[in-house]
Amino acid sequence: MKEKHWSRTQLLHEVVTNPNITVKGTHSYYSDCWGDGFEASVVRYLHGDEISRQWDPKWPIDKLYIGDYVCIAAEVIILMGGNHTHRSDWFCLYPFMDFIEEAYVGKGDTCIHDGAWLGMRSMIMPGVTIGEGAVIAANSVVTKDVEPYSIVAGTPAKFVKYRFEPSVIDELVSMNIYNWPSEKFEALKRHLCSSDILKLKLAAEAYDTKVISRE
Repeated sequence: MKEKHWSRTQLLHEVVTNPNITVKGTHSYYSDCWGDGFEASVVRYLHGDEISRQWDPKWPIDKLYIGDYVCIAAEVIILMGGNHTHRSDWFCLYPFMDFIEEAYVGKGDTCIHDGAWLGMRSMIMPGVTIGEGAVIAANSVVTKDVEPYSIVAGTPAKFVKYRFEPSVIDELVSMNIYNWPSEKFEALKRHLCSSDILKLKLAAEAYDTKVISRE
């Protein structure tokens, strides 16, 4: 086992074994220095780990979808498993096995889209969707969907600001950057590592024209 250090990360596609977790691409990572790794420390109460995959599930299992180029900082928690069989609309919250199937209420799948950044010790509650390029501030608890290219912070997490002007965000989303072929992404990476949308668009158009001319 490699010596752990804050400068080292786990690539999710190399370590995920749970069939209920889908990882897109090969670039998303978890900074696992202060934990036991992504599946053991981050994803909580999701059927399909080493023990629970032997069980016969009593209800539909929620899924976790993680896009490409997602950055997950140390000690993040992604909470799955719906309401964990605690019914707040019942007089007694206790999960009695007699009524365990009635006690469970699913929250739906959890989706973390391409290019999002989950800050250190943030917590993502069940059924949340985090948009492309969104930033979750450290120690935040996300209880609602997060818009693309927005920043949220706090407990519960609230909207702080957009990373760019709405018109720029619309263009970024429409460009479908994280579904580009790897060659195109690499070729335009210099423009992705900037905030000049015009230069990015022109470079993308030039690249596409060059590719078409070769065909």
